[in-house]
Amino acid sequence: MRKALVGLMIFVISMAPFHAFGGAALDTVTTNVNSVLDVLRDPKLKGESGKKAKEQKIEAAADKLFDYVELSKRTLGLNWNKFSMDQRKEFVELFKALLRNTYIDRITGYTDQKVSFVKEMPLSETTIEVQSVVVSGNGRTPINYRVIKKENNWKVYDVVIEGVSLVNNYRTQFREILGNNPPQALIDTLRKRAGK
Repeated sequence: MRKALVGLMIFVISMAPFHAFGGAALDTVTTNVNSVLDVLRDPKLKGESGKKAKEQKIEAAADKLFDYVELSKRTLGLNWNKFSMDQRKEFVELFKALLRNTYIDRITGYTDQKVSFVKEMPLSETTIEVQSVVVSGNGRTPINYRVIKKENNWKVYDVVIEGVSLVNNYRTQFREILGNNPPQALIDTLRKRAGK
């Protein structure tokens, strides 16, 4: 009996860090994504009159959810080291604006899809993938959020939609531009695409 209790205690202790480590990431993503869904479902923000306020609330929620610096670093890969500090800051802001312009209409076009958070998978000691599924009349779309822990906060650094990574997608595009051009060429391109 005593051996069984000791064995049970060892099992519980060994499992505790894993659950504590993973649960916080899932909770953080779920809370922030649900806050976006609450904005989209708010009847006061329906129609053209509520569009501006809706976009501002979604941007505020996205700022809480995403680590734009980490997302930018991973998108540029080794090319990040070629950028000066000022160029990095400008790149992060322009990339954020580009993502906003690209996705805000799609997000505000949300109707009544349902989001289910399935599980989380550790990727490393400080990164986790939170897996979710968006269910609509057309079927199920898997959307996975890759999050990193920094200063006890979990932030998204990549989103994988139907197996396609946002970071990898943009990395390929930016690598082509940077292949034969200096960092400023990419910044100028982003400035045009972001309408800045």
